[in-house]
Amino acid sequence: MSASPPRPAHGVGVATRSTRGDGTKVLDTWYPHVRLDAPGARAIADALGHVEGTETHELTAAHVTALEQAGADGEVLVAVRGAIAAAAQPPSAPTGTERVAVVTFVEDLDAPPVDAHDAYLRLHLLSHRVVAPHAISLEGAFGVLHNVVWTDLGPCDPDGFEQLRLDLHAAGHRVRVTSVDKFPRMTDYVVPSGVRIADADRVRLGAHLASGTTVMHEGFVNFNAGTLGSSMVEGRISAGVVVGDGSDLGGSASVMGTLSGGGKEVIRIGERTLLGANAGIGISLGDDCIVEAGLYVTGGTKVTLPDGSIVKARDLSGRDGLLLRRDSVSGAVTVADREGSTTDWGGLNAALHAND
Repeated sequence: MSASPPRPAHGVGVATRSTRGDGTKVLDTWYPHVRLDAPGARAIADALGHVEGTETHELTAAHVTALEQAGADGEVLVAVRGAIAAAAQPPSAPTGTERVAVVTFVEDLDAPPVDAHDAYLRLHLLSHRVVAPHAISLEGAFGVLHNVVWTDLGPCDPDGFEQLRLDLHAAGHRVRVTSVDKFPRMTDYVVPSGVRIADADRVRLGAHLASGTTVMHEGFVNFNAGTLGSSMVEGRISAGVVVGDGSDLGGSASVMGTLSGGGKEVIRIGERTLLGANAGIGISLGDDCIVEAGLYVTGGTKVTLPDGSIVKARDLSGRDGLLLRRDSVSGAVTVADREGSTTDWGGLNAALHAND
């Protein structure tokens, strides 16, 4: 059996590098222009002399001329000119960083990312909805990304940050730190159409939010996870979790992800499924399911079937039409067959998810 052909991608954007040390630490890369393999990629590659492999090149004004001579399409030229112009803008404050316009070529999205530029491009592909969660490899992404101090003045290097903060205050800049993490919030880089996000701090870059998704104030969506259709997110979508169209994660509901002990299994929630407030799951749910409020079902949870027999919840993983609840008298977790009915909770309110 022959191996699958490589799946390439490219992105044009602006990278931020720390000026500390040898000046090569990449703090972030913003890619407003991302594409899978396309005719435009070859024109950029030819203009830069790029032949093969995963590589990032700095862009200069000379490359614009080369692209014009190579017959690059207008969209590519606009992206390159925009990135060069953005990188040339002087910083609002001296944050110990420099910005450069770049183009990144990824040879194969099925192979793990090789550096920070590569990882950031993949995160952008997800948040731009060019690829779906788990459609590309993010294996080892934590290892190629640097920890960053995210501020209202832009990303900063944690090394020497307290002295930098003091210098900024002395110069009249009162810097506000929003987080210290390897992943920034999505909305600083990508604002997908047709979504509402009540608290942008709770959605990481690399989240995939389909049009019609509403993320309320307590909702959280991690990278390489998200929604495939209109959904209400009042709970937590951990890394690795995918939620189907028409489903609702109630307030403070939790879905076990693939990080921090969640294992390798991808947890999926089907369509028109309700995870009640303060509920949680460590198994997949099919379509038209309900988990009652306050009930947490892990793979090892003992569940009583309608005929009185007992199975582990993992044996029910992925099935449609389940109603999981706890018997208020015996305390046993039980399951009933809903036969595909959505009348128990009525489904999503369409008006709340018409996020035009």
